[in-house]
Amino acid sequence: MALLSVSSRLLHDVSGAEVAVPDPAALVHLQFRRFAGCPVCNLHLRSIVRRHAEIEAAGVREVVVFHSTAAALREHVEGLPFPVIPDPTKRLYREFGVESSRRALLNPRVWPHIARAVSRSTWALLRGRERPPTLMPEGGRWGLPADFLIAADGTIQASKYGDHAYDQWSVDDLLSLARRAS
Repeated sequence: MALLSVSSRLLHDVSGAEVAVPDPAALVHLQFRRFAGCPVCNLHLRSIVRRHAEIEAAGVREVVVFHSTAAALREHVEGLPFPVIPDPTKRLYREFGVESSRRALLNPRVWPHIARAVSRSTWALLRGRERPPTLMPEGGRWGLPADFLIAADGTIQASKYGDHAYDQWSVDDLLSLARRAS
């Protein structure tokens, strides 16, 4: 599914605050992740957090969507410097053509990332810095990631549909795409 543009909408983050997509003052990097507490998603989001100032300086606003409830997400998003949108019914996932597939975790290219993510999350859990994910996440465990770079007028400048659970844009990919879109 190749979307060309996004109509203006107000989403609500986990605290209930309104989030405009598109943003009239910035490019929006709309990320679709899996479920609240997903170790693989958390590994990726930490790379975004580490370089968040650089991303903002490039004129990009991060908005991250999970197929979990706001209550489930609140336990996992403290300290994230960008809005996190709950979508437990996967309405946005369907609208943007973001899929689920067993290849999310069964693709051998994801296995090294799973090992790193589980190791990092286990250490964070033992230190009391993270909470474990639910055993039965809303929307299941088979979600695939997706990334969209959306201009102020709603035009989709770039998109990526992941082939496995850790197949998304790196920060360097995002910054390169933002430079081209400017």
